[in-house]
Amino acid sequence: MVQLPPFALDHWLSAHDFASPPIAYNLGSSTGPRWSVADLCALSDPSLTLDDVVLSYAPPAGAPALRSAIAAFHDIDPDMVVATTGASEALSILFCLAARPDAHILLPDPGYPAYEAVAGAWGLAARSYRLERDRGFAQDPDAILAHVDANTAMVIVNTPHNPSGSVMPRDTIARLATALAERGVPLLVDEVYHPLYFGPPQRSAAGLANVIVTSDLSKALSLPGLRTGWLIDADAQRRARIIDARSYFTISASPLLERLATHALGHSDAILDRLTSVANANIARLDALVKDSGGALAWVRPSGGTTAFPWLADDRDSRPLCEALAAQGVLLAPGDCFGHPGHMRIGFAQQADGFDIALARIAAALDRL
Repeated sequence: MVQLPPFALDHWLSAHDFASPPIAYNLGSSTGPRWSVADLCALSDPSLTLDDVVLSYAPPAGAPALRSAIAAFHDIDPDMVVATTGASEALSILFCLAARPDAHILLPDPGYPAYEAVAGAWGLAARSYRLERDRGFAQDPDAILAHVDANTAMVIVNTPHNPSGSVMPRDTIARLATALAERGVPLLVDEVYHPLYFGPPQRSAAGLANVIVTSDLSKALSLPGLRTGWLIDADAQRRARIIDARSYFTISASPLLERLATHALGHSDAILDRLTSVANANIARLDALVKDSGGALAWVRPSGGTTAFPWLADDRDSRPLCEALAAQGVLLAPGDCFGHPGHMRIGFAQQADGFDIALARIAAALDRL
């Protein structure tokens, strides 16, 4: 039996966000502001109705309307799209298909903890390339390529990056993908936080040669409850294997969720406008918190995405601080959930109201250190 490691991040978040009563100020979440089904349906005039949805199977690659909406969001051909049950299923499919004896994936450190655990479940070892905070947590192509060898089955880039918010521009991704193609290694670009940027806008990496893009509705599009993700791959043979794998794993998604997802993508501008408004206001407040902390807190200001990865200036373990703040109704994610205990992850895009109150409590806690 496969022994998956405890998912420390999910354990921490679930213990507080699903408590009764739930946490008052959720700065641990990496999603955007919340939407109800009524809010989502009301984005169209007349409001979307779901009475005609037949609760049967959907096509394993996703309904044509959904795939077309995803393709429009990324400006690519719908034939390249395979819908999945969240980006998590997309990762599992890719790691399953990449597995071979002695193979490993190459992933960023810090990074999303599920990469390593899910890869390990499929028999893939994980190696990491370090993102240095004194270099802005940059994912550098040359540093990545230095770790690639004959047993590298896949390289992962996450941009905008969770938890730091660093961004790899499309032209840099293309250069890395070309170099990896010469070594027979595909590049997976995790784009769940695209297109939220705080500098110049960036084009999706979808459609680049030797690039597989994964994304979903959970992060930048703020709809995790729809459990809708996707893979974008120009390689038709690999795409056929992906569809077969999905047929085995989950058969298909729910037609009901696919209808809502298609509707959401058709109104992505409105969803992203709300996200951008909340994120821009709150990142400015976070900036002020760091500047006013008297040197107790440091950070690399995110270039994109919904999360920051600040650290305590003396590099002490952040968990006691996070536990104290949780008791005061403010949820952060301790850095040990990402293997970096001196850091903490702060999500600044979900809490549309009360962010100032949460930051005031963080500032007071920092004063007591």
